[in-house]
Amino acid sequence: MLIKVGDTRTSNIDLVLAGLLSSVAGALNAVGFLIAGSFTANMTGNISAFADQFANGAVPIAFSFLGLVVTFIWGAFIAALAIQVGERHQLHSVYALAIAAQAIILLLVGTTLAMVSAIEHETFLVIVLSFVMGIQNAVTTMISRARVRTTHVSGMATDIGIELAALTGDEASRQEATPKLRLHSLTLACFTFGGFFGALLFQIVGNWIFILAATFLLFIALPEAFRAHRP
Repeated sequence: MLIKVGDTRTSNIDLVLAGLLSSVAGALNAVGFLIAGSFTANMTGNISAFADQFANGAVPIAFSFLGLVVTFIWGAFIAALAIQVGERHQLHSVYALAIAAQAIILLLVGTTLAMVSAIEHETFLVIVLSFVMGIQNAVTTMISRARVRTTHVSGMATDIGIELAALTGDEASRQEATPKLRLHSLTLACFTFGGFFGALLFQIVGNWIFILAATFLLFIALPEAFRAHRP
């Protein structure tokens, strides 16, 4: 799931990757909103909020939304840079290690916030969440050659509409559209499920949800990292 790249991947591998990581993205996005009123995986919404607040003269608030976009981009940049270096050195575990790094960041954040009030540190929290969402989206985009994007809900919804239209075409169009429709529909559904379950779980365990998310990501990434180095 986190080893094969591009055309060497099967549709089933992409489905598993999309389902698992979009669930995490949905959960963290929902929790970020509950704590700070900001969507850390929704850059379209943050750009719109920046423009709206800026037009209304709320410059500091406007730039806080822009800061989330910059942080998301920075996370994607760091992940992409690390992956490029890893690929040049034929480090087959680089994608798994990137997800493990995301998990470690969440683990550190969760451990810190479990001992303090998240409300007092909401700015720090949404910045970190935007950063790790940038990491995750870069990893899934690069390993799948842009077939899987676990935080890009607007694009997925658009693709679903396009692929539904393709189903009305000839046999070749239907055969091409069906796996894409399955992938994007699953991603959208799992993002939604993750958001619902994340919000519900946050009400029960509070800041420990970040530790649970980190543990889940490590459970995904570490076996893949070890498997990448087997003969």
